[in-house]
Amino acid sequence: MFRKISTNRLTKVFTVPLLALFVASCATDTKKDSKENGSSPMDTAWKQAENIINTVKAPTFKDKVYNITDFGGVADGTTKNTEAFKKAIETCHTEGGGTVLVPEGTYLTGAIHLKSNVNLHLNKGAEVLFSKDTLDYLPMVHTSYEGVELMNYSPLIYAKGAKNIGVTGEGTFNGQADNTNWWPWCGAGHYGYAEGTPAQRAPHNLPRLRTMNENNTPVEERTFGPGHQLRPLFFQVLECENVIVQGVTFTNAPFWVIHPLKSQNILVDGVTVNSHGPNNDGCDPEYCKNVVIQNCTFNTGDDCIAIKSGRNNDGRRVNIPSENIVVQNCTMADGHGGVVMGSEISAGVRNVYVRDCKMDSPNLDRAIRIKTNTLRGGFVEGVYVKDLEVGQVKEAVLKINTFYGIYENQEGEFMPTIKDIYLQNVAVKNGGKYGILIKGRPQAPAKNITLENVTIEKAQNVTSIENAENITYINTHINQQLMK
Repeated sequence: MFRKISTNRLTKVFTVPLLALFVASCATDTKKDSKENGSSPMDTAWKQAENIINTVKAPTFKDKVYNITDFGGVADGTTKNTEAFKKAIETCHTEGGGTVLVPEGTYLTGAIHLKSNVNLHLNKGAEVLFSKDTLDYLPMVHTSYEGVELMNYSPLIYAKGAKNIGVTGEGTFNGQADNTNWWPWCGAGHYGYAEGTPAQRAPHNLPRLRTMNENNTPVEERTFGPGHQLRPLFFQVLECENVIVQGVTFTNAPFWVIHPLKSQNILVDGVTVNSHGPNNDGCDPEYCKNVVIQNCTFNTGDDCIAIKSGRNNDGRRVNIPSENIVVQNCTMADGHGGVVMGSEISAGVRNVYVRDCKMDSPNLDRAIRIKTNTLRGGFVEGVYVKDLEVGQVKEAVLKINTFYGIYENQEGEFMPTIKDIYLQNVAVKNGGKYGILIKGRPQAPAKNITLENVTIEKAQNVTSIENAENITYINTHINQQLMK
């Protein structure tokens, strides 16, 4: 049974040889390289992107299968299978690795913790339902919340310090978050929130965590969990190497969906994220290096893809930029942004490559977005976008904002820098309120922004640009106007 479904897409999980860790950062000086070899910055950039793609390969797993039903798994949708998952994963790991197989059926469980050399595979027709009981996500683990590390409820699927792990198949992970469970903690006046009940912005929740961040409180002392209202992540790998997430569907997430943190060599391939809750970002690599996100569909309640690198003091403490990230052949529907950098960006982001993507929804706010402020600081440099097809967005095709802030004062002493942003071969039907929207700082303007062969057929306003230098338009039209 398993061998039959392990052909086609899954085959490469078992057959692609594992490459050595790619340690050199790409594209550290694209302009210099371009001048030396006579090519354009985009040509050079995509050669470097190909190097990343060729390096980030799927891990291999032993050809041994551990069926969850052999460890007490019951597919009735009501029996908790937490111990069955735990035993199957531990046995697989202890015996040198392989595949933990979830056959067709509905399996209720608490938190699932993955280990090295284990591939968790969901057959077609398999659905993993995650318990609505918060106690099923204890004990607390080292995790994060909006770019700040803490001890909190376990993510629904979690791994720390593991190598060679996979989550693959054609089944569905259903977080079962809704207006009665997890989402009301957002406290935003919707998602089932009842006025007067505790929520994430109560003093003992986010304000307490923010203070701990400012004071550099050790992570192990930042304890939350029971008695607090900070929602768990859906899938998080922390300090992991060689990870594949392939083919599966994620829905009804409590918070961010796919969150690699401090990890390297990550392949997210053919995944569907269909989750419209609060802060339901699709995929958020943070402090990560060498990431490929491809062939995916994102239909989300927040950013489809958001590349991050820590919030405020935490980002400066960790000081690991997110870099060498390729997004290709993806489809974005609803979301606050298609591909976004920020707002948790204090350690910086560099070398981001986006190509052959489609974005189209009346509920998609922006296509490409960069957001930071002087509390976050950080930098964004080297963003290369080409062959993008946009049906419609609400606000802007490209938005750069260094005054980002909601709920609270976001002014500080850390001036962000943004430079070297390239868009090429971008076709847009409806660009929303602005074709291009840039709000830089007088002290640190956004620099070196190039739009080549960009056509925005309709926008309410052509551009709104403040504090930006060296904007170059090459064969670019907005509202039939040739931009100069």
